[in-house]
Amino acid sequence: MGKKISVIIPTYCRPALLTECLKTLAQQHFDRDAFEVIVVSDGPDLLTKQVVVSWKHTSLLDIVYMPLDAKKGPAAARNAGWKLAKGPLVAFTDDDTRPDPFWLQQIWEAWAGEPLMAFTGRLIVPLPPAPTDYEWNTAQLETARFITANCVCTREALEQTGGFDERFEMAWREDSDLEFRLLQQNIPIRHLPDAIVVHPVRAAGWGVSLREQRKAMFNALLYKKFPKLYRKWIHPRPLWEYYGMIIFCLVMLGALLSGAGSVALLALLGWMILLTAFIRRRLAHTSRAWPHVVEMIITSVLIPFLSVYWNLYGAWRYKVLYW
Repeated sequence: MGKKISVIIPTYCRPALLTECLKTLAQQHFDRDAFEVIVVSDGPDLLTKQVVVSWKHTSLLDIVYMPLDAKKGPAAARNAGWKLAKGPLVAFTDDDTRPDPFWLQQIWEAWAGEPLMAFTGRLIVPLPPAPTDYEWNTAQLETARFITANCVCTREALEQTGGFDERFEMAWREDSDLEFRLLQQNIPIRHLPDAIVVHPVRAAGWGVSLREQRKAMFNALLYKKFPKLYRKWIHPRPLWEYYGMIIFCLVMLGALLSGAGSVALLALLGWMILLTAFIRRRLAHTSRAWPHVVEMIITSVLIPFLSVYWNLYGAWRYKVLYW
């Protein structure tokens, strides 16, 4: 029997998470011989290889391990995976997800054999009663229009669009880039609410929101490629609040150095108003435990500077007027 669906999983040095994902794929209510799993390591990774080999020996999955020769990012890993795919449908998920037992069955039943077609499934992010800011932000993936944790393309659609743009070197905006190219080439994207993937939130250390700001450089690349779609579906306007906080800080510093105390006080007041609004917004749906509140206060002071820096760095790197 030929393969119907090829499942592509990019990963790197996360064998425990990958193992849990593979367990759910082994429990699919879908003919085992009708799908394959291609695990692509974003660089040589002995532990990941051992996990895949151990699963191959169980005969519970038709599974393949492929390492990239160097770390290039999940977009490059996914491209390497789908180019090996034997099935006419290529399903993408991540190593930290848990596909529903009927995930592949729902996908296959939805496809009518169209050569150029894409699907986006439903993502569920379980949250505790009082989530952290990081957990809450991760949960917003549930409302994403097209996300690589749960999407499917025909192989012909991937060949026509060229797959993922490997300039997106981190897990950020590469899914929207593929979505926009599908739309640009009039390839239909159908939502499958019953094709479910669960995405638990991974544990994150203190100040994770600061490290996350580096991803903002890829906003500029997506904007350069699709300015109208970017403004329509991603950010309808620049983050004026961030620029406002930075300007107030610079004015306050300049006023203090020049001895203009009243101007410095007014700038401090403006900065405090914007900062307080930002902190309140981050705490609106999240935990009020004091360690979390302290983290929100400290990181909220720094985030505007980091975000604007990485956005402007992206504008310089990709040679586009973007802020």
